[in-house]
Amino acid sequence: MNEKILSAFCVILFSLSVAARPTENGPQIVIANNAGTYLPVLRGSGTKSSSAADATQTVPFASDDPNPRLWDIDTKNLTKVTPERGQLGAKILGPDNLPIDLQNADTLAPPTTDSGSIPNPKWPFALSHNTLYSGGWVRIQNDEVMPIAKAMAGVNMRLEAGAIRELHWHNTPEWAYILKGTTQITAVDQNGRNYLANVGPGDLWYFPEGMPHSLQGTDANNEGSEFLLIFPDGTFDSSNQFMITDWLAHTPKDVIAKNFGVDISEFDRLPSHDLYIFPGVAPPLDAKAPEDPQGTIPLPYSFEFSKVKPTQYAGGTVKIADTRTFPIAKTISVAEVTVEPGAMRELHWHPTEDEWTFFIEGQARVTIFAGQSNAQTYDYQGGDIAYIPTAWGHYVENSGNTTLRFLEIFNSPLFEDVSLAQWIANTPPAIVKATLQLSDEVINTLNKSKAFVVG
Repeated sequence: MNEKILSAFCVILFSLSVAARPTENGPQIVIANNAGTYLPVLRGSGTKSSSAADATQTVPFASDDPNPRLWDIDTKNLTKVTPERGQLGAKILGPDNLPIDLQNADTLAPPTTDSGSIPNPKWPFALSHNTLYSGGWVRIQNDEVMPIAKAMAGVNMRLEAGAIRELHWHNTPEWAYILKGTTQITAVDQNGRNYLANVGPGDLWYFPEGMPHSLQGTDANNEGSEFLLIFPDGTFDSSNQFMITDWLAHTPKDVIAKNFGVDISEFDRLPSHDLYIFPGVAPPLDAKAPEDPQGTIPLPYSFEFSKVKPTQYAGGTVKIADTRTFPIAKTISVAEVTVEPGAMRELHWHPTEDEWTFFIEGQARVTIFAGQSNAQTYDYQGGDIAYIPTAWGHYVENSGNTTLRFLEIFNSPLFEDVSLAQWIANTPPAIVKATLQLSDEVINTLNKSKAFVVG
């Protein structure tokens, strides 16, 4: 045999004998990590244990910096409002929009855990262009102003007492949550069955696509109503809606008269274009739907969500409405969440659907994890929208000193989420210990039930 080959063979044999030398914990092998450092990995001796062996560091440990938000929205010490965190950053020398800086501490001076980039997941309704009518107004958020919001769009609408959102329909379903006041809704389905209901604060309505309906502000509180509308289509705009006045204004009058079997003069006062929102007389709160030979719609288009008792958790409450409680709402589900000061909606994600979040009151801090080391932190206040795509990890922390209340809305018939803590608690402890290097004591305290709101 060639002497060089024989020498190399001997070196390999010697290396293997050293790498496999026995230790008091059993035979030892050596592997290289991604950094090229060789690390010992202990093989088990055959003795079973209730927990894994102490994990070996394979990468540097994460920083112990707690990375808090650096100022509150109502801070009086404006010297804090600067893009500096520790030794990083520098003061702004040019012009600056201080009110926006105050509201967005974690955008101006982000925590050092932020990394990479994600599409902007924040949109305040206050930045949406408002269209004013005699009797109300409407403003919209869709993917034109918030490109990340692919699956849902939102509309904020106001009707004064008596004001009418005219008879119309959409080519997409409409879901609503009443913010203030009471709205009277009417509808007729494809079988001619009708429906009428008063929908109050915290309650819901839902109209399937193509269902003709109308909305009217009542005088239950002398102010009419304001509500949030959700459409399961991120591109939703005026092209998705069809109004009765607009249609008839663009139909020959002799055709209209023939259709209704009346003289053409009966339509002399037909509006020349759509009304959208217009003033009217407040409807009686005890109004009933007209007598209908076809009967009434079997599945109610409204749901008294305000009367659902929320589930109490350590840091707040949660209540859910989906097809299990509101059967007609086949494309939208919702969780209404409250979080007390210092508490948070736990780390979680939604496995099959995007989340459209609307903040009703309070202040929130949210870090969104998009995978591949992309994570960014944002601050939200009442009237703001957050959008979180399917499977992106996140939490919602109450960063203020009053109760935080918000809606988690999904383009799905059922509410679903995955709790990070519950996942870890129900995973074999050895895997958890080896991965996160947690102690047995901590692992044993993990909650195997979903906590939702912790604090």
